[in-house]
Amino acid sequence: MRVARGDLLGFLDRERSVAGPGFNRWLVPPAALAIHLCIGMAYGFSVFWLPLSRAIGVTEPKACPADMSLLQSVFATSCDWKVSMLGWTFTLFFVFLGSSAAVFGHWLEHAGPRKAGLAAAFCWCGGLLISAAGVWLHQIWMLWLGSGVIGGIGLGLGYISPVSTLIKWFPDRRGMATGMAIMGFGGGAMIGAPLADKLMGYYATPTSIGVWETFVTMAAIYFVFMVGGALGYRVPRDGWKPRGWTPPLPAANRMVTHRHVHIDVAWKTPQFWLLWGVLCLNVSAGIGVIGMASPMLQEVFGGKLLGLDITFNELDGEQKKQVAAIAAGFTGLLSLCNIGGRFFWATWSDRLGRKTTYAIFFSLGFLLYASAPFAAHSGNVVLFVLSFCIILSMYGGGFATIPAYLADMFGTHMVGGIHGRLLTAWSTAGVLGPVLVNYIRDYQLDHGVPREAVYNQTLYILAGMLVLGMICNLLVRPVAERFFMTDEEVAADKKISATAVKKAEAEAHADFEDFVEEGLEPAPPRSGPFRVLVAKAGNGGAGRALVSAMAWTAVGVPLAWGVWITLQKTFALFH
Repeated sequence: MRVARGDLLGFLDRERSVAGPGFNRWLVPPAALAIHLCIGMAYGFSVFWLPLSRAIGVTEPKACPADMSLLQSVFATSCDWKVSMLGWTFTLFFVFLGSSAAVFGHWLEHAGPRKAGLAAAFCWCGGLLISAAGVWLHQIWMLWLGSGVIGGIGLGLGYISPVSTLIKWFPDRRGMATGMAIMGFGGGAMIGAPLADKLMGYYATPTSIGVWETFVTMAAIYFVFMVGGALGYRVPRDGWKPRGWTPPLPAANRMVTHRHVHIDVAWKTPQFWLLWGVLCLNVSAGIGVIGMASPMLQEVFGGKLLGLDITFNELDGEQKKQVAAIAAGFTGLLSLCNIGGRFFWATWSDRLGRKTTYAIFFSLGFLLYASAPFAAHSGNVVLFVLSFCIILSMYGGGFATIPAYLADMFGTHMVGGIHGRLLTAWSTAGVLGPVLVNYIRDYQLDHGVPREAVYNQTLYILAGMLVLGMICNLLVRPVAERFFMTDEEVAADKKISATAVKKAEAEAHADFEDFVEEGLEPAPPRSGPFRVLVAKAGNGGAGRALVSAMAWTAVGVPLAWGVWITLQKTFALFH
């Protein structure tokens, strides 16, 4: 990458990231994973809540005076924060994820994934540094601003940055490509949470909980990975397609368009709002389960988890600790299913079709939610756990399949921006699901419903939400002709002159090895850090394999470590 040819901002332009004939498309998914595995730590931020709740007291929380107002507690430096106050950071994450994805989605399509990825790195890692300062100064508003608001904007930019690019690189495997990247967001907490726990243990002293130091360290680590991922992004040149792949005829599947809808028109179509409802209802049901997974297993089965025929209320303190450890394994297992489902279901959607895949999510999900109370009453822990493992796999699969669904309906030209606007459904579901589940649970407990039966009505309501999602999915039809852009409008919207395209492609071509034989897969770039690797490899094929292996190892090793840690915790569930 010859940055010296122009200024840095020019290097980040979309035109400068156009791939030449020597680029291997399989280097794009690990670049996307490098970003998603970092921002996915948002799911694991709860690991900081208990340590931060005793930031002043260190060993025990130091309570604020009873007469202190909420506003005073926000700026107080002499007493500890409540977990409920810290939890607002999590809410801000997903509110600003959806809103920033909606606001900046259109900009991303013109700026390109490289700029968006770097902006995400600065926002997410910069937010962690502001949070570290907030912990140091004991100002919770800095934590909300740093990680919640600025970090949330980074989440939105980082989440949508690879979607359009991957779909264009893998027109033959849209679902699989987006599934690989979005899988990383679900796996980020598996890596980040245990890493944060180890770092806090390392930095902790008799006078410090080690959180601000952990924030700074993780910001540095994440910045390296995210910048590497952003600079690894490339976009295919116009007219590119995989070797040997022939696009299907338009008449072969009317649910897959070969034309494009403008982002400002897409949201005016009934298809957009039907898919908005599909995502919102699927996520609301799944995120409700994630939020109540641990207490649900403990309260429903109680002593049965220890081989004792007693209820949760009859357990003593030590037994409740054992049950909590088993429930933690259940939560970890659901996390693995969430991640695996993102890749599995998205990949299968390439064969089944997106509409059919979502029909499976809603119909099978309805049966599993409706039958879960029966499994609970019968005391069948294995059936109960298996049901929710499948449910969470479809929850993750819904996230990974929706970008490909949008590309099928609205074309690939502005799918990243359209996906960004659709993610407001996630923000809505992030509030709707947990609030609905928690409110119903507390209401039933207040009215004397036994703990082991308190989730029955909740599960039936979630099943009903999936029925509504099924109706939305069944109503999806091909987009009407009047909404599509003409070829001239698509060309004009790109705002790239023929001269600029030629220059960009010539520069990209010069950045890659030209010794590849006609018809073979592209070779890796010769400039930058890959040049020496290619030279040492001896030939193009070996060089390509080496570069690809290194890229996948960089993201695969941390992910494998996170999976191993989670499996160790999950073992307690079956031990």
